[in-house]
Amino acid sequence: MRPSTFRFFQWHLSHKSFSSASFSSRASLLSASSSGQNITTSHLNGSSSKMYSTSCETLSEDSPKDKPISDMLIDSFGRLHTYLRISLTERCNLRCHYCMPAEGVELTPSPQLLSQDEIVRLASLFVSSGVNKIRLTGGEPTIRKDIEELCLQLSSLKGLKTLAMTTNGITLGKKLPKLKDSGLNLVNISLDTLVPAKFEFMTRRKGHQRVMESIDAAVELGYNPVKVNCVVMRGFNDDEICDFVELTRKRPINVRFIEFMPFDGNVWNVKKLVPYAEMLDKVGKQYTGLLRIQDHPTETAKNFRIDGHQGSVSFITSMTEHFCAGCNRLRLLADGNFKVCLFGPSEVSLRDPLRLGEGDDKLREIIGAAVKRKKASHAGMFDIAKTPNRPMIHIGG
Repeated sequence: MRPSTFRFFQWHLSHKSFSSASFSSRASLLSASSSGQNITTSHLNGSSSKMYSTSCETLSEDSPKDKPISDMLIDSFGRLHTYLRISLTERCNLRCHYCMPAEGVELTPSPQLLSQDEIVRLASLFVSSGVNKIRLTGGEPTIRKDIEELCLQLSSLKGLKTLAMTTNGITLGKKLPKLKDSGLNLVNISLDTLVPAKFEFMTRRKGHQRVMESIDAAVELGYNPVKVNCVVMRGFNDDEICDFVELTRKRPINVRFIEFMPFDGNVWNVKKLVPYAEMLDKVGKQYTGLLRIQDHPTETAKNFRIDGHQGSVSFITSMTEHFCAGCNRLRLLADGNFKVCLFGPSEVSLRDPLRLGEGDDKLREIIGAAVKRKKASHAGMFDIAKTPNRPMIHIGG
């Protein structure tokens, strides 16, 4: 029996049910800190985590050089938004605890979702205005029957440099060769455990082996890096951090450890949050030669290389060290709503004016007004936990 498998049975017997915990108070966090668990600074080699902070974006560094910048994409703080995340569907073939409630979610009726033509029309508007990266999300984007054709049309947009996808990997392996031929040039695969039994518990479905095969397929097809997203939760998979790091030793895999974030219905609890500083410390104690990579100013992750490893590891620190100052991301939801901040409840419909026959100028006006209303940063983790927002399955990963 693998050590991680044995740890799972120990965990299961200790009845740390992921779904049974309730919200904890701010005092719980302060108590954790006072007991020696530093959640805001890195104690790797005794240095402050400020050494590893993501830089703020400057407009000039992210500005397109081959076409004029549209004011539509610039907010009141001077941030230029060149990255659009498009949710293709609210449906998913998994039922992950942190993504949706146990009872599921009410899905938007199909006629109210964006069609392929509407997605391409809006994407074209964004790209012609300066967006150079699109990420397809869901739900699970690969379950759309027209996913290959969508990728082909989107990748053909003049000015688009990167077409990416975040997927759970269940059906990716078989579809990836055609998706690559259709212009998909970056892939993130979500995987929160290397233990099949824990995978089935977390996702409420089988399929661990298929996800591992999708990672293998992405490597074989030449994706470099293949990004693996891992949401770290205390008492569930925090004992697997170094097991995940091992995936980077001989292959071009970038493991991205993500702090557990609150969304409607996912029973977020600060006691389940494993802070970046703690994760970094665990990796730093196990591996020598942990080197911080110089990141792009708009990067969400803090990226590291390890001596002797072909791949890399990253930490997405949305809760303990937000990266709002360099945010260049916008979101188009499957129902056509436009969202300027993952954690902000504000949304505006682009579907409705599009279907009313409004032209590009009016759509740009609506988008630009929403971007201008974007706040300097999102609220703190406890305020986010109390703020009404959609389940992650509706927003898009």
